[in-house]
Amino acid sequence: MSHLSTDCNTRGYRGFGGWWYHLAVLREASHHPTPAIEREAGGAFNRKEVCRLLKIEQRQLKSWERQQLIPELSQYKFRDLLKLKRLVRLRSENAHPRLVRQALHSLDDFLKDSPDAGEDVQVYKEGRRVRIQIGKQKLEPGSGQLLFDFAEEELSKLLQLPESAKKTENLAGRLRDKLEADRWFEHALDLEQSGAPFEEIIAAYQKAAELDPNSAGALVNLGTVYFNGHAWGDAEQSYKRALDIDPGYALAHFNLGNLYDEQNDPSNALEHYHEALRLHPNYADVHYNLALLYQGLRDTMSAVRHWRAYLKLDLHSTWAQIAKRELTKLEATTVVAGGKLRLIKKAE
Repeated sequence: MSHLSTDCNTRGYRGFGGWWYHLAVLREASHHPTPAIEREAGGAFNRKEVCRLLKIEQRQLKSWERQQLIPELSQYKFRDLLKLKRLVRLRSENAHPRLVRQALHSLDDFLKDSPDAGEDVQVYKEGRRVRIQIGKQKLEPGSGQLLFDFAEEELSKLLQLPESAKKTENLAGRLRDKLEADRWFEHALDLEQSGAPFEEIIAAYQKAAELDPNSAGALVNLGTVYFNGHAWGDAEQSYKRALDIDPGYALAHFNLGNLYDEQNDPSNALEHYHEALRLHPNYADVHYNLALLYQGLRDTMSAVRHWRAYLKLDLHSTWAQIAKRELTKLEATTVVAGGKLRLIKKAE
């Protein structure tokens, strides 16, 4: 299943992900850790202690693990308790499990590359949606896109400054367009979530990209809509436009890799998958898709290498079970000689 930049899947690829946590100690303005947790921040807690501290039943903990809302652990560190604390609060507010999972996984992915941002993170329910606030910006769970969150009154002040201040006018205009672009971006995400016609979703993302020419995220999502509609040329053009704006956008390279793989173009697929890995070495889904691609190309050693790399990042999800199964099959046809994997033939 190729989960590209939005919540859509095709074929047997893995999508953007990696659901592992590398968080600093987080603060949430109205939800401080309990004193007991703070006193033991450097230690570890077993499952029974975690349930007691957070006032949940062990069967609830197991249920959340089965839903892949949290990884299955035997020992929990302080950062794991904070993640669980968020989950407990969101579920108590009846947030939909799928939206909670999407938000928490997106936050994990973002914080891998920006761990310092963990000092100012809030995850909360707003209407039917789950929101992520990082400082003064919002992180869109579906795409990993950062959205500016300028206060309306601040923008109004800028717009009311003397007309002679040309620089201020230009800045205010850019901010106004950026805010409007973010609104169209969120509208497009809402349309996707509601199953609206492709034409409406495409028009919304195009409007966001028009208002904010630097919105690589809108172009990547637009490309994904085209991808899911099998409009390969339009998808390729959108992803490449996103890379013109941000050459270091790993997700755009990943999605291009999926696109070329879908078109049976392994050479270009490998190029973009490897570039995504260069930019984001712990990009689990790239390892997963590379393992599948190399397996199809009968490059067993490379496939084994990427299955193993993937399983270092994910040991407990449904995808991990598939990876373990494929790795076991491949390892049955290899032998280690002189520290290197070599192919062997099975006995007839």
